[in-house]
Amino acid sequence: MEITVENYFRKRYSLYKWRSETSLINKLILAFFMACVTGIMAQLVIPLPWTPVPVTAQTFAVLMAGVLLGRWWGGISQIIYLVAGLMGLNWFAGLSGGFSMLFSATGGYLVGFILVALFLGYFSDGYVGARKFRPMLGLMLFANFVFIYVPGLFGLGLWIYLVKGSYPGIITLVSMGLLPFLVGDLIKIGGAAAITKMVTPN
Repeated sequence: MEITVENYFRKRYSLYKWRSETSLINKLILAFFMACVTGIMAQLVIPLPWTPVPVTAQTFAVLMAGVLLGRWWGGISQIIYLVAGLMGLNWFAGLSGGFSMLFSATGGYLVGFILVALFLGYFSDGYVGARKFRPMLGLMLFANFVFIYVPGLFGLGLWIYLVKGSYPGIITLVSMGLLPFLVGDLIKIGGAAAITKMVTPN
């Protein structure tokens, strides 16, 4: 049992070190793979009748991108995801894509994904203590509700203004763009923080 545990910690450290020191080509491949994972999880969609923003699983991949790929490459993976989708690759939620998605109800959330991955990658790489469950849980909560929802709600409000000609009140905006996703987000954040504790050396 002790040998198994020892091997686990050794391999965990070796993989973490390898992804930091591997070649540029390998890092690009990993970033593209993570973008693909985000696109796949974006297809796990639960539409809601009172809001144009659906429930998806993609934020889980976004949270893990920075942790798994590091301070820059997690963010680059989400830049690849966003740019490829805007160029027409239909891997946004509900197999959507195209430049118009940037000005859709979900455009702000997509931009926020990049910020989240960069933020979590910075702390995951730079601070060993941040990889533990409680610190990472706090960082993920902050990143999710600040870096995703601030640009997300702004983009949603802009979309409503363009469609209806008037900007929604804050209560309407929050009820459409934040409250329906709280429970799911907390589950995804808790799971992502737990996986971070298991797969990173800390």
